[in-house]
Amino acid sequence: MIRSRGSFGHEQGCMTQLQHMAREGLQQLIDALRDRGYRCIGPKVKDGAIVFDTVESAEEFPRGIRDQQEPGRYALTESSEDKYFDWANGPQALRPLTFAPQETLWKVQRDGGGKLTFREVAPAMPPTAVIGARACDVAALKIHDQVFLERDPADPYYAARRKALFVVAVNCSSPASTCFCASTGDGPHVSSGFDMALTELDDGFTVQLASDAAQSIAAALPLVDATDEQHFAVGHQRSEAIRAQTRSVPGRNLRQALFDNLHHGRWKDVAERCLSCGNCTSVCPTCFCHREEQDARLEGDAADHVRMWDSCFTREHSYMHGFVLRETTAQRYRQWLTHKFGSWHDQFGRSGCVGCGRCIAWCPVGIDVTEELQHICGEGSSESIPSP
Repeated sequence: MIRSRGSFGHEQGCMTQLQHMAREGLQQLIDALRDRGYRCIGPKVKDGAIVFDTVESAEEFPRGIRDQQEPGRYALTESSEDKYFDWANGPQALRPLTFAPQETLWKVQRDGGGKLTFREVAPAMPPTAVIGARACDVAALKIHDQVFLERDPADPYYAARRKALFVVAVNCSSPASTCFCASTGDGPHVSSGFDMALTELDDGFTVQLASDAAQSIAAALPLVDATDEQHFAVGHQRSEAIRAQTRSVPGRNLRQALFDNLHHGRWKDVAERCLSCGNCTSVCPTCFCHREEQDARLEGDAADHVRMWDSCFTREHSYMHGFVLRETTAQRYRQWLTHKFGSWHDQFGRSGCVGCGRCIAWCPVGIDVTEELQHICGEGSSESIPSP
C-alpha cells in the first residue's frame, strides 16, 4: 500500500478496495469506535433540524427523514426511503468540532503583591468520531487546515481538536435544492480528507478506508468485497446527485470578475434586503472570523482571554481606531462576497465556498448567493453606481 504523510505526521494509507457492509453494520461501526475510546458524534433531529450531537445508537439517526430547503426555508419531512442518510445537511458542519465557537486561550491571575501570572489553557478534546460528514463539510475541513495549520505558527487549539477527529464521511444521494457543490468541485461524493467513507445503498453501505485508523476500525466490521452491481450503484448515485443540483456558481475563480465590479448596482440592491444578521457566516463551514475579549472577574484579580466567533456583517468587526471601516450593509455584504469568492484565491489558492448552500437556506430573507454572483459576475455585469 502506498502511504503518505497526514497533516499531523501519522501515516495514512491510500484508499482500499471498495467494500460492502450490511445495514446493521452501522451500529457495529458505532460500537467499534466507542470500544476504541472515541466519543461518537452523529446526525440527530433536534429543534426541527438535523444536527450533529453525541450518539450511542444508530437508532438515534434520522432514519426515513428528508430535508426540504429553499431560500430562507428549512423543514424536515418523512422520506419514502428507509435510509439513515437520505438528507443533505443541517445548519452545522464540522467547524464547531475543530474551531470552537468560544474558548479560553489563557488566564491571568494577580496576587496580593500585584504580580501577574499568565497561564495557557490547553484545549480539552477527547478522541472524537463524527459520522455523516458530507463532501462539502470535508472540503471545508481541508480549507480550515490551510487557515489554521499550514501557517507559521499553526493554531495549537485547532490542531489539538483536528488531531483528535476521526471523520466518517457519507456520500450525498439527495442534495437539497440549495446545494451547488458540483459546480464548486467539492461534491457530492468525497475524494480525500476523510478516514472512512460510506455510500448508503438499498442493501447497506459501501465502505472506503483511507487511513490506518480506519483500517483498525474495519477489523471489527462485517465487510465483504463490493460487487460489480454495487460499484455501479455508487457511480449512478453520484451522477444522479450531480444531475439533481439546479444551482451553480458562474465559475470556480471569480476573483477578477468580482473586483472588476466593485461598484455594480447589485450591491445596493442586495443591501436593501440583507439584515446584516450574520446567519450566513454562522452556518458557513469555512468562515473563520473571530474576536478576542478579556473576561475580567468582578474582584479585579483575574481574567480569561477568550476567543469567539465573529462575523464581517457586524458593525464592530471593521472598527479601527475610532471609526468603522464598513459602515453600511452594502459594504459588509460586498466584503463577505468578494473575500469568499475573490481574494480567498490570493490567500489559499481556491474559493472559500464549498457549495453547501447553507447560507441560502438559513438566510431569513432568502438571499441566494448563486443568484447574486450571476448578476454581478455574469454577462452584462458592468452596470455601476457610486461606491457604496
